[in-house]
Amino acid sequence: MRFINPKTDYAFKKIFGSEQSHDILISFLNAMLYEGNDTIIEIEILNPHLTPRIRGFKDTYLDIKATISDRDHQKSTVIIEMQVLNVEGFQKRILYNAAKTYTNQLAIGDEYTDLQPVIALTIADFEMFPELDQLISRFILKEKTYLTDYPIYDIELVFIELPKFQKQLVELETLADKWLYFLKTARKLESVPPSMESVPEIKQAFAIANQANLSSEEIDELEHQEIFIQDQRNVVKKALNQGIEQGIEQGKLETQLEIAQQLLDVLDDAAISRTTGLSIEQIARLRNL
Repeated sequence: MRFINPKTDYAFKKIFGSEQSHDILISFLNAMLYEGNDTIIEIEILNPHLTPRIRGFKDTYLDIKATISDRDHQKSTVIIEMQVLNVEGFQKRILYNAAKTYTNQLAIGDEYTDLQPVIALTIADFEMFPELDQLISRFILKEKTYLTDYPIYDIELVFIELPKFQKQLVELETLADKWLYFLKTARKLESVPPSMESVPEIKQAFAIANQANLSSEEIDELEHQEIFIQDQRNVVKKALNQGIEQGIEQGKLETQLEIAQQLLDVLDDAAISRTTGLSIEQIARLRNL
């Protein structure tokens, strides 16, 4: 038995964003956002998965948008992205999508009190906050000096950094552990582990991810996406190796600039700065050349 890689654009949305994925998505969101509690009781997927966009996929990210209802009948909108590459403008796009989703709720004549909370959940296949040792980070509006919370919790940004999840199969305890293990290892598994099969929604996710249930067109789409992603990662790896070989650690400016130039179309400015040691201002000047 072979499973598709849940981290690719097409696969993630097929597994979590299809019409038959309601229970899967409820379980996943309860695990990631509500510590495994049965907080979400209803969900409406607003942009259900459609047929593949052969040779025209949306680069390295995806959107699943859904309206959730909790046990108190409070509604929120959730945007979910699986991001495999730290591309230019990625962090700004998260803010833009969250703000746009929030403001687009109102039509002419609607009251501001009609606005419902928006949660932007981003699953990153790279480290975004190396200074933090936590796997899941949650951001809300706060007062700058005293860090007091803004009284309305209507926009929340949640980040999951997959490289920080290191648990092995025998170490899985929580529902979140099992979903994260599914995301990271499903592609390498040959069968559904018994401890994960006991969760009906995860078992269903494995069934959707079973490559035997896909058409040749779908498999072609997935292979194309994985090749694209690997090619982009190879660009970064090559640049890093070149930097090491040419003495980037010694601070050679010409080497730093050359490596940064190669990464402009792959990483955002902050990631390039961490990789090369250049300042954000130096990288900005490179982009304007």
